[in-house]
Amino acid sequence: MCLVNNLGIKQRRVGSVTVLDTDSVLRIGRKFGSSGVPLEKAIQSLLSSGQKHILLNLRGVKSINAKGLGELISIYVTVKEDGGEFKLSNLTPTVRQLMSATNLSTVFDFYESEAHAVESFAGDFLRTTAKHDVAAHQP
Repeated sequence: MCLVNNLGIKQRRVGSVTVLDTDSVLRIGRKFGSSGVPLEKAIQSLLSSGQKHILLNLRGVKSINAKGLGELISIYVTVKEDGGEFKLSNLTPTVRQLMSATNLSTVFDFYESEAHAVESFAGDFLRTTAKHDVAAHQP
């Protein structure tokens, strides 16, 4: 079983979205960039640098244990409380089934492809901006 916290993570940007790519190789420590950093600390670092749109690419992750699910939930809450969005992409059928069985499919936004996920962040931004524009123009 693959633990989320034992995956190698690489960061890259696609527009305003920070994509965290996972690999499916088990490791003793988590990696973020070129150094070992816990995923939660990496997320905190992204948030503190103003990166609020975060996409975790789970391609190749065959399963997630309870501790890993707990970590994902904690990250989701942290990002939301900081005014950001945390989404998942490229879930394998097993991980998708796990999300459904645990009702986490009602918590997380997840997408079949990275392209759809990145587009969804733009849609969130546009909806939020439109709400603020409407509120600002009401008497």
